[in-house]
Amino acid sequence: MFHRGLNTGSSVDIVVLAKSFKHGEHCIAGKCLITKEWIRPVSDINGGAISSDQAKIQNKYGIFPTKPLQKIQIKINQHTPLINQPENHLIQKEQWIQKYSVKNHELINYLDIPDSLWGRGNHVSYASIQNGTQKIDQSLYLVQVKNLNLIINEDGKKRAIFDYNNEQYNLPVTDPQFNKILEQRPELASILCISLACEFHNKCYKVVATIF
Repeated sequence: MFHRGLNTGSSVDIVVLAKSFKHGEHCIAGKCLITKEWIRPVSDINGGAISSDQAKIQNKYGIFPTKPLQKIQIKINQHTPLINQPENHLIQKEQWIQKYSVKNHELINYLDIPDSLWGRGNHVSYASIQNGTQKIDQSLYLVQVKNLNLIINEDGKKRAIFDYNNEQYNLPVTDPQFNKILEQRPELASILCISLACEFHNKCYKVVATIF
């Protein structure tokens, strides 16, 4: 669920669980450290992406790009929900502050356990969201999956194939670490951050934003 009760100028500490590419900029999302509710920082009321300059944290060593698993403090301007992305919060243009990080094994404390990933298939009809047939209570999930297989298909597209709750999914991946993961083959926790993307040709596609 999205974070409620944040006032203009409120500071909130989140753990970053997604930082992926979006039209040359970044889609960033995380969970509030206190409530475990999702917050998606956006640059405008229409869910605009975060610029590379804004997507940086300051710590005692300097200013660096934000990375998943960091705990950061951001300032909220206002809650700006969309019907397909209720967690959106317009941020104030102030420097983000890093407050340490979480370890991979701590991710289980932030897992979601939905019955499904917005139903079957790789997208949700935007019309079904508009007419209320499908209500989107949250557009982000952090889930533990089974039989995870990362591939580059014949069209050169990055995909994640996996099972969740006895359903198989084949979804595009926007994690910038995808190639590195394929090359180095580290031991993965099979935890994925999955996002429902913005409307495109009357569809909201399901996207794997981060692979842990």
